[in-house]
Order: sequence, then C-alpha cells, then structure tokens
Amino acid sequence: MLNQYLNTTTIFKKETLWALSFVLLSIIVSLIYLLSNGSVFTTVAIILLILIITLTFYRLTWGFYLFICLVLLFDQFPPRGYGITIIGVEYFLNLKSLNLFKNIEFAVINPLELHLILLILAWIFVFITRKNLYFQKIPNWLALILLFFWLSLSLIIGLSRGGDFLPALWELRALFYMGFMIIITPQIIQSKKDLINLIWFIIVTLTIKAFIGIIRLIRLGFDFGGRTELTNHEDPLFFISLMILLLSFILFKYKSSQKTFLYYIFPLIFIIFLFSQRRAAYAAFFMGIIAFLFLIQKEHLKTLLKFLIPFLIIFTIYTTIFWNSTGTIAIPAQLVKASITEPKNPSDLRFYSNLYRKVENYNLAQTVVKSPIIGIGFGKKYDQPIPLVHIPFPLQEYIPHNEIFWIMVKSGAIGFFFFFLFFNSYIFQISLLYKKIDDPYLKSICSMIIIATIGQLVVSFYDLQLTYYRNMIFLGTLLGLLPTIKTITALNNK
Repeated sequence: MLNQYLNTTTIFKKETLWALSFVLLSIIVSLIYLLSNGSVFTTVAIILLILIITLTFYRLTWGFYLFICLVLLFDQFPPRGYGITIIGVEYFLNLKSLNLFKNIEFAVINPLELHLILLILAWIFVFITRKNLYFQKIPNWLALILLFFWLSLSLIIGLSRGGDFLPALWELRALFYMGFMIIITPQIIQSKKDLINLIWFIIVTLTIKAFIGIIRLIRLGFDFGGRTELTNHEDPLFFISLMILLLSFILFKYKSSQKTFLYYIFPLIFIIFLFSQRRAAYAAFFMGIIAFLFLIQKEHLKTLLKFLIPFLIIFTIYTTIFWNSTGTIAIPAQLVKASITEPKNPSDLRFYSNLYRKVENYNLAQTVVKSPIIGIGFGKKYDQPIPLVHIPFPLQEYIPHNEIFWIMVKSGAIGFFFFFLFFNSYIFQISLLYKKIDDPYLKSICSMIIIATIGQLVVSFYDLQLTYYRNMIFLGTLLGLLPTIKTITALNNK
C-alpha cells in the first residue's frame, strides 16, 4: 500500500509539473504575441530562441548538433528563380536588416553569431560546473595563429587606407567562422559517440536538402526554364563529402546503419549533384577522386577501380552521346564540355560567364601589382582597369569569383603564404593520422575531411566559396574533428 501511495504521489507530482509548465508556456507565448503587436514571426522566433538556449545549456552536444543542422539546412543566399525558398535566410542576415533593429548602428551582428556566442557561454558553463569536458589541444596552432593574425592585420591595413568596414566584415566573417569552429568543435565533440551523432545529423540534414532539390526538379517538370541551380551553390560540395564517406565505408568494409542509410540515399544525392549546374563542384569531385586514389592503399585501390572504371566508361558514352544536346538530361554532359572546352557561341550563357571571369582575373592581377607583399587590405575595392558588367551582387567590387587570387590581392604574398601553410599543414596532419588509424569508421571520417578540404580549395578557385558562411562552418567543423579523432585513436590503442 505504501509503495502504491508513493507511486501515485510521484505520478501526481509529474502531471502537476507538466501542467504548470504548459500553463507557464501559454502565458509566455501570449505575452510575447501581445508585446510584438501580433507578430507571428517575432513570437515564433522568440519561442525558438528560448528552446535553443534551454537545449544548449541542458545538453551542450545537442545544442552543437542543432547549430550545425541550422547552418546546413538554411539558405544564406536563396536559389534564384524559385520565389519561395526554405525559411531561414534571416539566420544569416545582420540584425539591422530587421525593422526592430534598423536604426541601431552597431546591430551588424547576425543570429548565427549570437548562436556561436551561446555555444561559447554554454561550453564555459559546462566546463566549470559539470567537469565532464576537458580542453583538447589544437594541432597546427602556430599556422592557425599566423593566418588569422595576418588576416586581422590586413583588415587594419585596408581600413587605414580608406576601406569600408561593412564590406570588410562581409569579406572576413566566413574565414573567422572557420577558425572558431576549428577551436570549439573538439571542445564539444570529445567521444566516438559524439562523433557518430554529429555525422548522423550532417547526413540527415543534407538528405533533406537533396529532397528539396528533387521536389523542385519534379515540380519544374524536369525543365529548369533558364534556372541555374536546384539548391544552394554550396550544397553540391557538401554532397561530395557524403559520397566520399560512403565510398570509404565500402572500401574499408565498415558495416553500420550510416552506411546502409547512405546506400539508400546515394541515388538521390548523386542526381542532385549531377544536375546542380555547378562546374566548380564537378572540378572538386574530379580532384577529390584523384586525391583519394593517392590516399588509399593498393588493395583498396584495386577495389575502387572495379567501381570507377565501369562508371567512367558509362559516363564517357553518355557524354559523347549528349555532347551537342541541350535538353535537361544533357546538363551534366554540357557542364563537362564547358569545363574542358571554351564556349564560342555568344548565345551560350557560359560564354559570358567565362569572359567575365577572365576580365575579373585580369583586374585582380593588375591590383596585385600595387601592393604585392602585404596586399591592399580588406574593405578596399580591387581595381577595374577593364570595367566589369554589373551583376546582382552588392560586393561585386570587393569580392571576385576567384577567391584564391582574392587572398593574394587582399593580404599579399605574406597572407597567401600563411593561407596555404595553414591548409597544407592540416591536410598533412590528417593524412598522417589516416595512415596510422585501424578503425574503419575513423579512417572513413579522415578520408572525408581530406577530400572536403581539397574540394573547398578547388571550388574557391572558380567561385565565391571562401566567403560563404555555410562552407566555412562546415569545413571548420570537419577540421576541428582532428583532435577528437586523435584522442579516440589513442584510447583505442591503450
């Protein structure tokens, strides 16, 4: 009887607590709705903010997963030509763009940055109070410090020469996001379980993006109608990482639910990748496969070639058949053609795209001559001895398509050296770790990180990919997994 009474009392207390929680939540929602003059957007935004803060402090790793999901799911730049896109553009916009903050001059911070600050505060709170976290050392810390010290100095140089602060902020934000993620990721993701969960969230979120692309393709009747993209510019690069991950699972004979899931969604991801109309992504995929061939061992190489050679034969036949076709089915063939041949027909949009980039590169080369050692600095426009055709991009005069040359223009030969010192040292460190690892899962993750880094450098040579927030956060997260993988490997070897 006593036990029954205690159980009944416990259930009653829980039900009462839940009831009070719902009442309190209803009061809070009502107050927010009234104070915002009936704004549904503001009400929903504040409720989500409360939930995000609660989740992050309650369980830091889940708050981190949520952050990565939001970055990968939302659109920084909505795909052109679709009218309605996925909600979330506001996540990347300065608060000044909202009516509530438009008159506040210093409101140049965005919700993404507020979310990053929340992660820092939650990490400090957990580190101090729960003692279940430890600080992981950052490898290649000297290369990291040199790069970001020089980027900061280049900002000062640019502003001292009359540069504009807001364009400089837009130029540098993404790179600094990458640096932040390299530091914070290993402080939160510290076990194999955490790592597996993170990869799951990345896989599922990118699958959702691929489904969005498929839905658009079907609704368009498989006719792009002049549109040049199905999802964001960055998404095909992310899909390459998933394809390399699946390929690694197969070669290293790793069996798991992640491998099974990737098997089922591979056709979906591959179709969206092929029809993404991103030549830079094709180049990144090609270079990634070449790098992967050099990375893997001989026995794995033989297995890979059994998959790769039939694929190349089929794709070569397909490309030959549709070399001069213009239909939707011929889009991948036309992208390959445009990548290896020079479009000569002025009616071809890629003819003007290539011409624009050539003029842009010439202008960058002429600008470098002015300050080859330290660069012109961020916030400064690069010279245009040959004026560029206007395009709908507000930072056209500050950020070119070729962002590898852009690094040279803005930070000079010194910054260019530090930039590649940083990336080369990370690729070297991860490659060394890859050779030492026996765990097939960790080995697969290392493969994905290496190819993702190489792919990022390749696409940045062709397109604006060092200044896109989503790219740099994704890459910084992957690079930040290096200390975690080292720690897990050391524990496995004990």
